[in-house]
Amino acid sequence: MIYRRIVAHRLRRAFAALNRGDTGPVLAAFGRDARHTFFGRHALAGMRHDTASIEAWYARLQSVFPDLRFEIDALSVSGMPWNTVALVEWRDSYTLPDGTRGGNQGVHALRLRWGRVTELRVYCDTQLLAGVLGLIERQGVREAGLEPLGVAVGAALPA
Repeated sequence: MIYRRIVAHRLRRAFAALNRGDTGPVLAAFGRDARHTFFGRHALAGMRHDTASIEAWYARLQSVFPDLRFEIDALSVSGMPWNTVALVEWRDSYTLPDGTRGGNQGVHALRLRWGRVTELRVYCDTQLLAGVLGLIERQGVREAGLEPLGVAVGAALPA
């Protein structure tokens, strides 16, 4: 279906924009009542329900990982325009303030309605990410150690 190809093309363009440090196309894709969720216990974790907090999250992402780059390994789009699901499997790379290179891998799970993102959930190795954010904070980037923006998610299960 042409619609699915258009969605896939827009997702690739959004990741390319992020790779250039341009969050504009990504932010423009979110619907007004979108939900943005990143699991774990770290500065990028939490669930956001409004445009302002989603914008603040992307600003924090850029301050912590200014040269973050994504490589898409697989992309799948299914459903109809009023209820679309997209999965983007990716690997990322970045440079720590001390020059050390690092990376992670994960999946973005998106739900769209009429081409607008209504929900984004980010799944990656959050234990790895928490450790890297600790290193970045110790290397002088204060934002890497801040409390999550939005509502906490992904709390540990009781023993």
